[in-house]
Amino acid sequence: MMDKTKKKKLIEKFKEHVEDTGSAAVQIALLSERVIYLTEHLKKHKKDFHSRRGLLILVGRRRRLLTYLKNSDPQSYTEVTKELKIK
Repeated sequence: MMDKTKKKKLIEKFKEHVEDTGSAAVQIALLSERVIYLTEHLKKHKKDFHSRRGLLILVGRRRRLLTYLKNSDPQSYTEVTKELKIK
């Protein structure tokens, strides 16, 4: 999983204002980190179908947040996708 320091760095990198921990960009960054972790886990444990389902749920949630960000703030969307190498 993700340790506190890594999570803090991601929040610092993508936050929009001083106390921002829940904006779409921050949530997308945190979800992307979990997606990467679960993808690596599933490469080792091919038959772990419960984790696979969790991964699909996370990817769907990230996809919806990306769509929301694209519609509400296209500038931020392009920055986030470029930074996280999504799509």
